[in-house]
Amino acid sequence: MRLAHAVRVGSWVLVGLNLLMAVGAIAIFSRMAPAIAVIIDQNDRTLQACEDMLSILAHVGNGSCFSAEEEQDFRKALTRAKDNITESEEPLVLKRIESHLQPLFAGDRSTRGQTIDTILHLGAINRNAMTVADRHAQHLGRTGAWGVAFMSMSAFLAGVVFIRNLTRRVVIPLEEIHTVIKAHRNGETMRRCTGVDLAQDMAAVFTGINEILDRDNSASGFPLKNDVMPP
Repeated sequence: MRLAHAVRVGSWVLVGLNLLMAVGAIAIFSRMAPAIAVIIDQNDRTLQACEDMLSILAHVGNGSCFSAEEEQDFRKALTRAKDNITESEEPLVLKRIESHLQPLFAGDRSTRGQTIDTILHLGAINRNAMTVADRHAQHLGRTGAWGVAFMSMSAFLAGVVFIRNLTRRVVIPLEEIHTVIKAHRNGETMRRCTGVDLAQDMAAVFTGINEILDRDNSASGFPLKNDVMPP
């Protein structure tokens, strides 16, 4: 039956829309996770290395030479920053720090000031990158929220259209059939199934029920709906 096929198709469309909404939401939020991970895993490492280098400089004091342990710790922090390059500006800044290591370890005051400024610049580069990554993650979140809202609205509208069609083409005709059968049981033998704008399948069902009722009336000696009662 075409009507049954339409009901099945409409039901599967609703199921498909809800499944699409679930998959879309998972995909969007899965894309947000790497963006947040970039902030934590990449730029945070370089910022930690910058803090370690500045901490060592603070412990050494202005104009003092580095001890062997302090020199080793500073080189380790610098190496961690070099191994975690994520921005295009970082290599030049790191190279500038590395080129000043010998006078810095010897306690040169001007080199110390330049190195501090360079380390602060390296930290600013990574903080700016974190801000950009955060904005990207927020953009993904807003896009995901609107995408889920759009899919939800689409599923809602499809559900409303499906329910209205189901009510008009199935529920109301079934109520009419129930009313006619109930009336026939109560002795209203002239009541028949009627309706407008019926689906072809439902119109055929109405016609079949009316024919059965007509035959039942004829077998019982009752006039048919269009028969004229004798005077």
